[in-house]
Amino acid sequence: MGRSWRVAALWCGCLAWWVAGALKPAAAAENGVTPQEIVLGQSAPFTWPAAEIGRDFQEGARSYFAQVNAKGGVHGRRVRLLSLDDRYEPERTLANTQQLIWRDKVFALFGFSGTPTVLAALPAIREAGIPLIAPHTGAAVLREPFNRLIFHVRAGYEQETDFLLRQLQGTGRLRVAVFYQNDELGKGLLDNLRRRAAVYGLTVVGSLPIERNSDAVAAAAEQFMQMRPDVVIQAVSYQPAAALIMRMRAAGYLGGFSNYSFVGSQSLVARLQQAGVGTEITQVVPFPNKARLPIVYEYQKAMEGNPGAGCNFIGLEGYIAARVLVEGLRRAGPQLTRAGLIRALESITPANYDGGGFSLHFSRTDHSGSDFVDLTAIGAGGRFIN
Repeated sequence: MGRSWRVAALWCGCLAWWVAGALKPAAAAENGVTPQEIVLGQSAPFTWPAAEIGRDFQEGARSYFAQVNAKGGVHGRRVRLLSLDDRYEPERTLANTQQLIWRDKVFALFGFSGTPTVLAALPAIREAGIPLIAPHTGAAVLREPFNRLIFHVRAGYEQETDFLLRQLQGTGRLRVAVFYQNDELGKGLLDNLRRRAAVYGLTVVGSLPIERNSDAVAAAAEQFMQMRPDVVIQAVSYQPAAALIMRMRAAGYLGGFSNYSFVGSQSLVARLQQAGVGTEITQVVPFPNKARLPIVYEYQKAMEGNPGAGCNFIGLEGYIAARVLVEGLRRAGPQLTRAGLIRALESITPANYDGGGFSLHFSRTDHSGSDFVDLTAIGAGGRFIN
């Protein structure tokens, strides 16, 4: 009798355990990951004055994702990029980020554009613990202190600044003025230029701001003419940069103009035409129209399948960024999680990743990516030379 009772109790216990296990819901999949696809979220300007920067980066990235998807995706999953327009306005970037994370439930964020916009999105990024790969900004404020959720692909603006100032020192153009965007981006670059100029024997003779998304440059052009600098360094996007150059050239200014990579080189050339000859631009990717490196050849071939979209510096940056992200997705394996993606990206080094001639370095304490910086100038006919 006692033995029969113990057997019955044991059987009932096993049955209860089996039923509980059968009724327990399966572990929820990571947001943005299904058996068929991986969904990424992007907020960038696709309308308003900075629109061409957002579109060029997006086209370059999507050209690489299309190549990957045509070959079966990543571990059988297609990569889909969901892009929202923020018009380069921080408030819209925050709203877009919240929508991408909480409503659209994307797996990771990718290719956000601009310093003030990314800064606005940071609280939502931290709250969700979601990684942001390849923001289109080199601002130091997004690199220090170290943030394990953000992976940079491009070199930082401080590296661009030192490269530019070194070049100016070598040409003897030592009196510089600064035209900067009146926000976190422009003010940060102005502060860095003031600190670093003396190291290279340069003098900042003056600086003037312009509001984001504005090209009202008449007053600034007049004041810069009075300063008589050897070079005007422009920490602005292509529309105000082009407007200032054309107005000052029309007024007889014979000095130089130097721009940061985020200006949007192709868009600047299109607006300047012959007035742009001699204008300098730092670059954080190789020449996109000369296949000297395998990565450039890959990009050119990819863009052949995108009628109407030409090769340009920002497009190449988008292509490289997408290539790096996909490498991380592959290394993370079929059981994809955000934590796994972060660990996988941190395993990428020049020793174990073939970047097609474009070197990258990540680790658990360093997400700086590339330190590549070059200097180009606009030549006759809108061609780039260096």
